[in-house]
Amino acid sequence: MFYHLLYPLAKTIGPFNVFRYVTFRTAGAFLTALLLTMVLGPLIIRKLSELRAGQVVREDGPKAHLKKAGTPTMGGVLILLAVAAATLLWAQLSNRFIWLALYVTVGLGVVGFLDDYLKLRRATSQGLTARQKFLWQILLGLSAGAYLYFYPVDAFTTRLAIPFVKSWLPELGIGYIVFAMLVIVGCSNAVNLTDGLDGLAIVPTLMAAGTFTIFAYVAGHAAIARYLQVIFVRGASELPVFGGALVGASLGFLWYNAHPAQLFMGDTGSLALGGALATVALITKNELILVVAGGCFVVEALSVMIQIFWYRRTGKRIFRMAPIHHHYELNGLPEPKIIVRFWIVSFVLQVVALTTLKLR
Repeated sequence: MFYHLLYPLAKTIGPFNVFRYVTFRTAGAFLTALLLTMVLGPLIIRKLSELRAGQVVREDGPKAHLKKAGTPTMGGVLILLAVAAATLLWAQLSNRFIWLALYVTVGLGVVGFLDDYLKLRRATSQGLTARQKFLWQILLGLSAGAYLYFYPVDAFTTRLAIPFVKSWLPELGIGYIVFAMLVIVGCSNAVNLTDGLDGLAIVPTLMAAGTFTIFAYVAGHAAIARYLQVIFVRGASELPVFGGALVGASLGFLWYNAHPAQLFMGDTGSLALGGALATVALITKNELILVVAGGCFVVEALSVMIQIFWYRRTGKRIFRMAPIHHHYELNGLPEPKIIVRFWIVSFVLQVVALTTLKLR
């Protein structure tokens, strides 16, 4: 909005020329989202408390979690408000990738909201059924993939970029639609599974969002993309604004989600954040890098899949409890130590992911 309102005035008021630069607007989106979460946080927490929108704790979970019962959840609403408002204020609204990113993020946020609402209404840890949740996630993922397939910006849209390999770009054809769906559904559920301890999901999300903000800037800048030998994606130049809003909202939410948490994001936030990361990865042709940058999410999801597979096959468990962060809890590792170690691993993974920009 600011771009369309203020940049045209640069002809008469020179300082407004700064709205031309995506770096300036990315910083503006970051600060706006951060400020909104900080200001609205107490209001959201108070309102959710009044509505008795408190966390319902699984009875078969770690006993230490029982004291978290009643902590306001659905805090993802705060993240969604901040991301959407900051993006709409600072992005160039004629850019279709901005709208695609918001569509997936808000759409998955709505699915998560319904799930959280049903959990609270029924006073159980069961909201939407797994089939219902997957159905809506799949529909959103397929629609996003179909949009990218039927309205490509260039010949690279349906090709798969492989890290460290610059000459081979496999063509996925119409299968790209299914591939895009799998990336969105997989990432949103992986973040959802990670969201089990105070601050455990939001910081790796914050870090990954920062990484993909850099990737989006590189992919959208023809000269830098050519120099680093990465795919130049026309139109991706506005995505750093969305990425900056994600980072700002995540950082602001951490203020209230840090141990001991005053607010949980719930499925409203975790599904939306996972979808946001996946969408940026798809647009910038960094789908496989998402596996590295989101490595903590991948491990959490794999631990659940392995546990289910092995239990159905043998009747025994590999982990004391899945996702794997609960396994560490039940082994006696303090919650703050688990959280910080996940953060450290996530930071290292971002460094590894960023090295792929040069090592090609």
